[in-house]
Amino acid sequence: MTQPTTLGGRPMMPPPGAPAEELLIARFHGHARGLFWSALLMIAIFGTTAYFYDNLPGGYENWMLIAAAAVLLVLGVVVPYLIWASRTYTVTTRRVIVHRGLGARQRREMSHVRGYTIGMRRGILQRMWGAGTITLSNGMDSPLQLVNIPNVALVNEALADQIEVNQILAHRDAQTMGDTDPVG
Repeated sequence: MTQPTTLGGRPMMPPPGAPAEELLIARFHGHARGLFWSALLMIAIFGTTAYFYDNLPGGYENWMLIAAAAVLLVLGVVVPYLIWASRTYTVTTRRVIVHRGLGARQRREMSHVRGYTIGMRRGILQRMWGAGTITLSNGMDSPLQLVNIPNVALVNEALADQIEVNQILAHRDAQTMGDTDPVG
């Protein structure tokens, strides 16, 4: 039985020496369970504001209540959400990319073809939610951490597969290039 040469109209492996197209495998954020306290705080702020509106002790006005609620909402709900949303993890067929930061963005990459070790750590709460932290280390650069990744086992398996495929392609291309060079 022969292996299919295409997958969805695209070749599964590029011909030797041809550059492989970079395809998106996954793009995700850390697990959203970290926003639980922000959601709880938001419910408490709205409930408290609704209860005390037009029911404040003497000397206080409704605009003071609304201003305090707005400050708590921004600091306790909006800022944590923006921090969570600003951390993006991207896995492609060539590399892993980590974006962080609200104003000044920081970007770190690690190439699959260079190879790296994959470490996975899962605390008790992370195991309950199916999440975990993945650490990628190539031995030369500082380790790249993917913190609180949902479906961590699936991401770990996909990264291991990409390392293997990229190293096979690099080895095949190196062999092909070596065969075409004239020996002096």
